[in-house]
Amino acid sequence: MVCNNLYFLEQGCLRGYYNLDGKEITYWFGFENNFITSFYSFISRKPGVENIQILEDSTLWGISYKTLNQLFDFHKDLERLVRIINEQYYIKLEERLMAMQFKSARERYEQLMETSPHILQRISLGQIASFLGISQETLSRIRSQV
Repeated sequence: MVCNNLYFLEQGCLRGYYNLDGKEITYWFGFENNFITSFYSFISRKPGVENIQILEDSTLWGISYKTLNQLFDFHKDLERLVRIINEQYYIKLEERLMAMQFKSARERYEQLMETSPHILQRISLGQIASFLGISQETLSRIRSQV
């Protein structure tokens, strides 16, 4: 299915995940003041493999792809704003890719503690482990050492 809406998360928490051989793999979390969508699907207009799950009571404001593009025609500043949002998303994605490729599990956990401690307070350990690309047992070991 193609994602037709872009959302602004005013309050709450969501996660993006996909299924791999019956296992849920979490690859992003969204919190207050984030824009939420399946960016690949929303931009490419192709079906995505991503699922988005609301983890807490949340308030979201949505706009359709069609309406957003109509607004771009009349408000060039809005088009610039969305470009900046996309650029920020890309930077986060590349930082995550680099961490997964070049940092150890412990380094990834320490980076999460340093840059996003709120995740540790609001997200289940199983979802955090999945996000870090490790098992829940490995996460428990790392947490006991840190």
